[in-house]
Amino acid sequence: MSKIVDTIIDEIIDQYMYADETNRPWIIGFSGGKDSTVMLQLVWKAIEQIKQLTGIVKRDIIVVCNDTMVENPIITEYVNRVLNDIRKAAVEQDMPIQVVQTIPRLEDSFWVNLIGRGYPAPNNAFRWCTERLKIRPTARHLIEKIDQFGEAVILIGTRTAESAQRAKSMKKHEIKGKRLSKHPTQPNTHMYAPIRSLSLEEVWYLINTMDSPWGSDNSELFQIYSDASADDYECPTVVTSKEHKSCGQSRFGCWVCTVVKKDKSMTALIENGLTWLTPLLKVRNELVDERNLIENRLPQRRNGTDAINGMGTYTSKYRASVLKRVLAAQHTIQKTKPHLELITNQELVAIQTIWYRDLIFDYKVSEIYQEAYNLNLDMKDQNEKREKEVELLKKSCNDSEKDFNLIQDLLTLQKNKSLLNRKRGLKDDIENRIEEFLKKDK
Repeated sequence: MSKIVDTIIDEIIDQYMYADETNRPWIIGFSGGKDSTVMLQLVWKAIEQIKQLTGIVKRDIIVVCNDTMVENPIITEYVNRVLNDIRKAAVEQDMPIQVVQTIPRLEDSFWVNLIGRGYPAPNNAFRWCTERLKIRPTARHLIEKIDQFGEAVILIGTRTAESAQRAKSMKKHEIKGKRLSKHPTQPNTHMYAPIRSLSLEEVWYLINTMDSPWGSDNSELFQIYSDASADDYECPTVVTSKEHKSCGQSRFGCWVCTVVKKDKSMTALIENGLTWLTPLLKVRNELVDERNLIENRLPQRRNGTDAINGMGTYTSKYRASVLKRVLAAQHTIQKTKPHLELITNQELVAIQTIWYRDLIFDYKVSEIYQEAYNLNLDMKDQNEKREKEVELLKKSCNDSEKDFNLIQDLLTLQKNKSLLNRKRGLKDDIENRIEEFLKKDK
């Protein structure tokens, strides 16, 4: 086994120092799983040898880890600890390694799209999540580096032994006689798979026998895999093709993934004692079971066109119902994991903004939050001010409830006009609300 390791390290050294005469950076896609961990360990060992032999390191190595914001919490906790270890060790050992964590933009987040915009839970026919949660965040960082350096090389932990499909994909993009392969979508970018020849058994052998150069405990990673008994691969952090398999078919994917009918890894973790994850699995299973219920759907898509079989976006009632359940699950889990968030405050604000722009005024995020957390906020001063404003507005409307509600809605739209600038403008929102008012008034 040591000969195999030495061969891979020698190849990495040659590629880093001699075969590639440019100083374009190496970008390592790191998920924290077994393959990316072994790859980074071998690269680290190679750089150590280069420093000992020459004292020169000529190119930056950027470890990129993407957080979809709906990752399995067990993986998120573990990966965050490992990334901190990598940062610290890189500084202490004077390694040319930096860590970058990417996340989706607010308007691309899972809950903003499902609860806010009413997108149905992803499935194989409508898998809107991969592009928004995984491809765009890492692609933005990659483009920044290409703009800075002109070119980049992405190191990926893929192996030909993983599957026939993976081997076929690697073969398709390879450059004959070269270690680097062409990136399928990004110009001036190449891919390098240093552990492509390793078998699954060899990967696990290295995990269990090679000390982590950044000081993490690899036995913890082994235990996570043991607790989640599934036998396919974990999600890669750098998606190199839109045809890449969904994270839902990976060992550890997003906890909300509805692309598959059953989340085997989450179920196994719970069965192996991590029962605090049960509320997450319950929410996820409900998203699967309720996805195609006609009563949860509007007849139109978001663009206003009629949907096939009347199965458009989620109704406002169902969106509010999902939010309530997510917040209730978060409240329950925070009794065990106080700092764990299933949905961020920024997402809650964005959801409310989208609801207003979708002319949803019957449900308020703040009220749903208070109900889920059993809060009774002391709003005496604010309520007194609010009551005075309401009284003045009613007088101005000559006690007309319809006129009062219209102006209330228009004021609400104006207050929330600036958060998601990708949406249509305030003028369109106001015109739509007035048009709706006039239709009802006929």
